[in-house]
Amino acid sequence: MTDRRFHPANSHIALKSGTVDVSVPTTDGTLIRIASPVVDLCETPKGARDKQMLHGWSFRVLEMRDGWAFGVDPVDGYVGYLPQAAVTALPEATHRVCIRSGHIYSKPDIKAPETETLSFFSEVTVTGAEGDFLALEGGGFMARQHLAPLSWSAHDPADIAELFLGTPYLWGGNTGFGIDCSGLVQMAFYAADRSCPRDSDLQARIGTPVDSRTDLQRGDLVFWKGHVGMMLDRHRLIHANAHHMRVAVEPLDSAVERINAKEFGQVTGFRRF
Repeated sequence: MTDRRFHPANSHIALKSGTVDVSVPTTDGTLIRIASPVVDLCETPKGARDKQMLHGWSFRVLEMRDGWAFGVDPVDGYVGYLPQAAVTALPEATHRVCIRSGHIYSKPDIKAPETETLSFFSEVTVTGAEGDFLALEGGGFMARQHLAPLSWSAHDPADIAELFLGTPYLWGGNTGFGIDCSGLVQMAFYAADRSCPRDSDLQARIGTPVDSRTDLQRGDLVFWKGHVGMMLDRHRLIHANAHHMRVAVEPLDSAVERINAKEFGQVTGFRRF
């Protein structure tokens, strides 16, 4: 059965290099970038949010129609629709935002008005420097401390998960403005330069099983049907959840008891990635 999340075709067009059997024209698409600070990738035009994409990220557009861009996220293969206004031709990125969120200022001055705010791991093109600020292609400045070269990666995914502590819960969210359980896990592993699928059902297949709770260590994943969290040590779990409505840390024992009683049932497995 075809998983519609990764089916690069609609009733008008399909990705030429895709493995789907279609009767519509095919195309290689056009690789462009996200111009908005954050944008929803939707199942259908004006439909439900599947996930979010960030400023500067690449998107392979297969079709522009009625104000919507249909295409594929080349990083994780997710297929969907974005507002056409959210994508544009941008130069290759040079830097990434390396804190939970960072402001773009109109001038290289902390007292200058901010023009936009970008989430962690958004990508920008730096064209120069003025003091403690880096100038961006298209205008604006960001604090030097808030950006890292595109080649930067984290050593510990759990460090990145902790960076999002307190971020509001948002179904389908991937950002420092709002994030869900599997979005938190994906971003944590992305930042550590590890490919990770977006949804918890797919994440439950990565890595290797951990047989016992007594063997859990920092960075291991705990799964329920429809939920995932990451261990900070043998006893504490960090997860974006609708009980706290934010990214929170709690004892694994407490989380297991509450989730079993009120939410997703029993733990379905542990994985090390």
